Amino acid sequence: MKLREVLKDISFELIQGSLDVDIEDIFYDSRKVTLNSAFIALVGVNSDGHDYIDMAIEKGANVIFLERNMEINSDVTVVKLDNTRKALSLLAINFFDNPIEKLVTIAITGTKGKTTTSWMIKNILESSGKKVGIIGTMGVFYGDIYHELVNTTPESYDLNKYLKEMVDNDIQYVVMEISSQALKVGRVEGLYFDYGIFTNLTKDHIGENEHPNMEDYLFSKSLLFKKCKYGIFNFDSKYYESMVNSASCKVYTFGHKRASDLVIENVRLVRDDSFMGISLVTKGIVNEDFMVSIPGEFSAYNAAAAIFVCYLLGINISNIKKTLKIFSVKGRTELIPEFKKFNVIIDYAHNGVSLESILKTMRKYNPKRIIALFGCGGNRSVERRYDMGEISGKLADLTIVTEDNSRNEDVNDIINDIEIGLKRTNGKYIKIADRTEAIKYAIKNARQGDIVLLLGKGHETYQDRGGVRYHYDEREIIKQIISQ
Repeated sequence: MKLREVLKDISFELIQGSLDVDIEDIFYDSRKVTLNSAFIALVGVNSDGHDYIDMAIEKGANVIFLERNMEINSDVTVVKLDNTRKALSLLAINFFDNPIEKLVTIAITGTKGKTTTSWMIKNILESSGKKVGIIGTMGVFYGDIYHELVNTTPESYDLNKYLKEMVDNDIQYVVMEISSQALKVGRVEGLYFDYGIFTNLTKDHIGENEHPNMEDYLFSKSLLFKKCKYGIFNFDSKYYESMVNSASCKVYTFGHKRASDLVIENVRLVRDDSFMGISLVTKGIVNEDFMVSIPGEFSAYNAAAAIFVCYLLGINISNIKKTLKIFSVKGRTELIPEFKKFNVIIDYAHNGVSLESILKTMRKYNPKRIIALFGCGGNRSVERRYDMGEISGKLADLTIVTEDNSRNEDVNDIINDIEIGLKRTNGKYIKIADRTEAIKYAIKNARQGDIVLLLGKGHETYQDRGGVRYHYDEREIIKQIISQ
């Protein structure tokens, strides 16, 4: 593609070279650059792409995109952009021929519930014969294709590449989780969605490398609703007004409040030999009763959002009802069926808010004991560790502190930080650094009527130690323990 076509409708300054040069691809990682491709220098938290321009040229780049003045001692074409990260999204849209315009798009943002809601929508649409793709925390899925992701919302080039793949494979709908970071730094710059969903917002992702304060977090989330036609909002959230104040979309609401467009009523916990979840009734735009196979009263909000958007998309209510009754999502209050005397549940709860939520939810199912097993991620907020330790100490009958993705920290240092929170309580706990040994201990010591919660990993199938990812799937670990 000609460079001038890739730069269509983008503000730029041509420093040297020609706009008529052909480029085969665009790269933001200098190690992956190929002959006759463009390299864009992104400025990140831990690295600056401008430092790798020479490497990109050596590997064959014939176009360089940058955002600050530099002397390039080469005959390559050099283009200066105001903000390379935001511009990358616009470049990718042009390079891949604006694939999002050829799809029906549902974008979901919020602190909790994004993954569950997105998979509910995907399953409901597929039950109605639609071809659906999904992009989010668990990866990229469409048809039989799967791509692993590092971030909930991938870098803009990759995002548009996946959307183009979906278009080429006749996908009709795509459901996307949109993180606050993606909205803040511009990974979805230039993209416009058909439907946007706001699930909820609580204090999270506040830290040195994320959002400096709650105001920045809230503002970043709200940006989605300047980028969609229809917005579907949790009316019960205390941040609802802040979310809709600057929204340019048509506003719809769901929640327990009577003024909601979709009112949630009569939420009840349901548990028998073959089902663990909730029942609920909706009034307003949809008047029906539903069974939802995800434990916890909070699941009513996720279900309501899914019901609402699928109703607006014209999906038959009977299909919505049937799908929600048998629905499950990997790593989101995922019940492991191998155990009869006690329950083992895998969940992604990895911060104080989600930990408190699942512990309080499971308590309502009247277990004999709750055994909570978790660790905390390395290179993340230390406050989160204190909070999780204190919450588990107060709400679980036994806490097993172990490893999560320790990354570049010593796992024992992380465990000791969690212990500080635990010592603020009278809760019983044990420290077992090796996660497999910790799971083995939890299962071996579980009693009839207990609920064992394996928390933090959820859908993940890896352990990150020292920046290296090793295969690790808790479901496989459980099977190995049972076989032993």
